[in-house]
Amino acid sequence: MRRAAIPYSPTEMQWLEANRMMVITDYHRAFIDAFGRSDVSAGHLHALRKRKGWKVGRSPGRYKGRRLKYSDAEIEWLRDNCALPLPDYHRAFRAAFDRPDVTAAKLHSLRKREGFKTGRTGRFEKGQPSPMKGRTCPPGEGGRHPNAIAAQFKKGHVPHTYRGPGHESVDDEGYVWIVIDRPNPWTGAATWRVHKHRFLWEEANGPVPEGMVLKCVGERGNCDPSNWEPVPIGLLPRLNGKSGRNYDQAHPDLKPSIMMVAKIEHRARESQKARS
Repeated sequence: MRRAAIPYSPTEMQWLEANRMMVITDYHRAFIDAFGRSDVSAGHLHALRKRKGWKVGRSPGRYKGRRLKYSDAEIEWLRDNCALPLPDYHRAFRAAFDRPDVTAAKLHSLRKREGFKTGRTGRFEKGQPSPMKGRTCPPGEGGRHPNAIAAQFKKGHVPHTYRGPGHESVDDEGYVWIVIDRPNPWTGAATWRVHKHRFLWEEANGPVPEGMVLKCVGERGNCDPSNWEPVPIGLLPRLNGKSGRNYDQAHPDLKPSIMMVAKIEHRARESQKARS
């Protein structure tokens, strides 16, 4: 049900229209003081102004983000000192020009708007020392707090996730991995996790020839070098993928036949390419 409009006397209406420019809180307070109308809320007066179409002369958000004005001398000072960190920039400007109406945020916006470059990129430059270099926490604080010390790694500590040389694991595709006692050439770690079948094959036969990969003759879990054969990389699409032969999922008894057919097709293709 729609709420009935509150009636106002001609004198009240005249007063309301004459003072419509006031901020709503002051508008309401002054109206109550003048006419003792405790039944009228600020919401009633706001609705009345809208209903009557009385313009208050304020555009929405006109106070939001209002730009301050600066003199030429102030602009010149701000440009010359723009490299200062913002707190120091604000403090020095206030001290030089006595502008209590200027906040640090206003100066930050001005610098961005005017394109004043501070010379800082926000990144550590190569060779730049850390700001904390040589500084230690006071005793009992930060990293030297007893609770922090109790949780810190001790010298010689071995994490529970450590897997030393000889540790083996099997991935989701059935390949066996082993940790060997050799430095990792990519990360510099003291140990290196590699495919066990490739490690044993290279121990017996030397590095896998360039352009070749190892394919299992039988089961993937069998890492004996005799179970793995080097084949050209270009042969792989004829074993799986669009060929539809599904070599990797085939029964071990069928794999030699699939491999033989794929090799014949690959050699025929290579001979055709050599003649053309």
